[in-house]
Amino acid sequence: MKRKLLILSTLLCLIVTGLMPLMPALAQEAVAPETVGVYLTSIPQGFGVVKVADLATELVENPPFLLDVRQPEEVAEGVIPGAISIPLRELAQNLDKLPADLNTPIVTYCKSGHRGAIAMTVLGTLGYTNVRNLAGAFVGWKDAGNAVDPAPAEAVSGEGPAVDAALVAQVDAYLTGVLPQGWGIVSAQDLAIELVENPPFLLDVREQAEWDGGYIEGAVHVPVREVAANLDQLPEDKSAPIVVYCKSGHRGAIGMTSLGLMGYTNVRNLVGGFDGWVNAGNPVVGAPEEAPEEAALDIVAVFDNYLNNVLPQGWGIVKPEDLNVELAENPPFLLDVREVAEVEEGRIAGAVHVPLREIGKNLNLLPAELDAPIVVYCKSGHRGAIAMVSLGALGYTNVRNLAGGTGGWTGAGFELTTDAVEPVAGEGAAIDPALVAVVDAYLSSIPQGFGLLAVDAAATELVENPPFLLDVRETTEWETDGYIEGAVNVPLRSLAQNLSQLPEDKNTPILVYCKAGLRGSIGMTTLGMLGYTNVRNMSGGISAWINAGFPVVGGAAPAEEAPAEVVLPQGAVLPVTELQPIILDALANIPQGFASIPADQLQANLGQVFVLDVRALD
Repeated sequence: MKRKLLILSTLLCLIVTGLMPLMPALAQEAVAPETVGVYLTSIPQGFGVVKVADLATELVENPPFLLDVRQPEEVAEGVIPGAISIPLRELAQNLDKLPADLNTPIVTYCKSGHRGAIAMTVLGTLGYTNVRNLAGAFVGWKDAGNAVDPAPAEAVSGEGPAVDAALVAQVDAYLTGVLPQGWGIVSAQDLAIELVENPPFLLDVREQAEWDGGYIEGAVHVPVREVAANLDQLPEDKSAPIVVYCKSGHRGAIGMTSLGLMGYTNVRNLVGGFDGWVNAGNPVVGAPEEAPEEAALDIVAVFDNYLNNVLPQGWGIVKPEDLNVELAENPPFLLDVREVAEVEEGRIAGAVHVPLREIGKNLNLLPAELDAPIVVYCKSGHRGAIAMVSLGALGYTNVRNLAGGTGGWTGAGFELTTDAVEPVAGEGAAIDPALVAVVDAYLSSIPQGFGLLAVDAAATELVENPPFLLDVRETTEWETDGYIEGAVNVPLRSLAQNLSQLPEDKNTPILVYCKAGLRGSIGMTTLGMLGYTNVRNMSGGISAWINAGFPVVGGAAPAEEAPAEVVLPQGAVLPVTELQPIILDALANIPQGFASIPADQLQANLGQVFVLDVRALD
């Protein structure tokens, strides 16, 4: 008996002695929250997702490193062309097959997206700075009709990235030992049962605005980027069951993986996220009361609010010199709404390009904050005004239009660049879908010419087939400066309140004008989104009308013929006393509309003018 006890004691000592070197490693299996936090706080807008269509374009133009983390039997069904295969659990053991440069663009994918998000999070924690996960994954790629290869590309071993060995070991311990079979997912149906019988700790990692729209009862809210900094809100016992959820599952996978890396051993992600929970018919709490169904979108009220409460004094114009200062000191979001061919000739540095007609379909490229400062521009200002009104109607409260567009910018001596800016897709602002539909329908259907009508064409129409003529200037301008015969005056800010003064038939041709064109563009856009189908803006406004020699009634008399030309012998020198009455007579006879001559017109007509030198003779 004593002999057996001696043998057992010896064996126990040997086992303990053998485990001694492993004790520090076991104690270090969890990744430090500070390390995980560095990754989480750096997650970009969009949370690292790349769409199938965008990846297809990238693979042609500028291919990222493509990583398939599915199992071998799944890979046998085909891969995205160019991808290498490393099963998820083996990822930390095969870093030598990944790019050594931690800034290399990498796209991960699996079958449906969950494992791809785990891989993305793991690589980000290891220090890779540009890793994305394919939305829809391999299934989405195939369903979109894209080609697949029968086998992955050969994975070439290299030096691998320079990553701390202890961190690699910690990540490997999570992937091989903590991440459970089934990859840590729980269905909405199973979670509903658990919440009754044996509730786990529920962690909602969505953004505040999403949480405010409702959440699963009992959940604790910590946005995913803030998880590592708020572990005090989680169970003290790291073996406690935790279920993470977001909107659809992607951020939930990031949260689940991050907690697992930090030592939490029983964390799962809700399949389909909050949307999946709701679609399964499960209850939520905290949602605001829904508006009555009969309360449809009041588009007239939307534009009345924009014209009176959002559109600033000065009609939302920013001068080139002021914008140049802002771009140096406190840059706004710069939006170029010209066509592709125009942008290829140059853009203002830093501008994101979205053609005017496509704005409604690309709101995810704009700031998510509705109070973000935005400056839009086009070539001359008209399309910029349309975009400004459109964004203002959608709820953006700080949108301005660059005076003169790129023409005004270069005319002020500032340069354009051909350097492109890659738009970053995000979640976009929270905007009523019904309002987005109205704005998109209008912008998508803007005709060629963008609704502008030149003054000579307007004059012809007013004789042959008169449209309804709408003057949106202030009443004082109407009374002081005159108006085009037949026009109806409705000041711009009161337009939505005075639709009764417009034709009842919304298909009636309407021509809007103001003083110089800007307010006409705003009025045209407003009426177009209110359902008027044939509205145009007279280019240059009443100023261009008068300068073209067309008549007005009221305050401004019709333009007269220029006074007779004063003929002097070439090189004649007149005393000031004889010159003064000639000048005064000439000035008195300058007709309305000819008070100034543009520089280019003066240059073209130098042969028809004379220059008087009134300097004292030596």
